[in-house]
Amino acid sequence: MDIVILGAGGKLGRLLRPLFPQNARWLTRADVDVQDQTAMRAALSGAGAVLCMAGVTNTSAQPMRLNTALAEATLDAARDVGAGRVFLFSSAAVYGNTPGLCTEDVPTAPVSTYGHSKLAMEKAATRHTHPSTVLRLGNVAGADAILAGWAPGFQLDQLANGSTPRRSYIGPHALARTLASLARTPSLPSHFNVAAPGCVQMGALLDAAGLAWSPRPATDATIPSVNLDTTRLRMFTEFKVSDSTPNGIVEDWQNRQS
Repeated sequence: MDIVILGAGGKLGRLLRPLFPQNARWLTRADVDVQDQTAMRAALSGAGAVLCMAGVTNTSAQPMRLNTALAEATLDAARDVGAGRVFLFSSAAVYGNTPGLCTEDVPTAPVSTYGHSKLAMEKAATRHTHPSTVLRLGNVAGADAILAGWAPGFQLDQLANGSTPRRSYIGPHALARTLASLARTPSLPSHFNVAAPGCVQMGALLDAAGLAWSPRPATDATIPSVNLDTTRLRMFTEFKVSDSTPNGIVEDWQNRQS
């Protein structure tokens, strides 16, 4: 089955490409303009699955509404050439400050512009006739603001109980294996949370990586925990115990060239 991956030039695409466990066609913006339907039809012709990593992030100068436009353009082209399922990359940001375990069926409550844009993209995909699966991605080690964004003098919010914010994480090797497994599966639900089971303290990740940091008081804007329920995901792929531990996540990231 031919897998086509769009957005290969982005941070996530560059991280995953050398780790992906099977052949795929990795396309950057220089290879194909997602909003050029003629070029997209040619690019997706014969694709058994399409992974659309192309999108706008918090650090981009482009308008957030492009997240919906890029998704719709991909779905349109896939439909027109009879390509396989399209996987659209959303984010745990659609849950905002939802307390407790975030299942795919709990009400979404984004608080950031980015989260709202991803939720709008999800709704557009639901309305489209072409088969798609939305991947609500947790933090990816190496494409995150903590490990990848570390610099000397790094500060991290500390909660009143002395802990640091907890997030659902996944290492790049584990994510590559998961995506390849999903792409090979013929029938899937419309939404997945994508992370290793459980969640970890951000401070524990920095400690495991040997990266020095200092605490700063949490504010009202600090989200204490984003804990993604991965029950649905684990019906289609497997995780090792180490995939969920700070040491294991950091090792996965640090060994990304292996």
